[in-house]
Amino acid sequence: MEAIQDKLVPLRAQLDQIPILVEAEKKTKIPKEYLVIGGSLLFAFLIFVGVGAGSLCSIVGFLYPAFKSFEAVESKNHGDDTQWLIYWVVYAFFGVITVFEPILVYWIPFYYAFKLAFLLWCMLPQTKGAKFLYDSFLKDFLKKNESKIDAALADATKKAGKLATEASAAASEVVGAAVTASSSSKKD
Repeated sequence: MEAIQDKLVPLRAQLDQIPILVEAEKKTKIPKEYLVIGGSLLFAFLIFVGVGAGSLCSIVGFLYPAFKSFEAVESKNHGDDTQWLIYWVVYAFFGVITVFEPILVYWIPFYYAFKLAFLLWCMLPQTKGAKFLYDSFLKDFLKKNESKIDAALADATKKAGKLATEASAAASEVVGAAVTASSSSKKD
């Protein structure tokens, strides 16, 4: 038991730098290292069992990178801007796969655990997984298909504008008919 306590000392020193954990320890009277270990185990259990795993993966894959992107935009160092822009390109590209998520969840055991590991690999500055995927695959694919993608986006924008105009005209027509009907019924 003493060996475990010795291992927890450096963890406690690191956790002392996180004000919310210090406050949680004061309120719960549970050592912060136990709170973190318990929370991590609960998080891992939920990911492996699948309870809310999709939401947890989305939160992890979005919140930390969003905050780091904000920090990158606000800093004078532009190297980190590139890292986070590349992460968002990879995140968006693989976000298309989520259309098939119900099938993947059925056929791949521990799908969300793998997805979480993949997202962490992509986002963490130590691994730079997103940069690896971008440089190895996405950059060439996107450059090769850039004109096709631009044409598809232009076409979609044109169709969306036309649809919005038609929807606005139809809504105006319905509102006009409702106002006319309402004023006719008040006169009677």
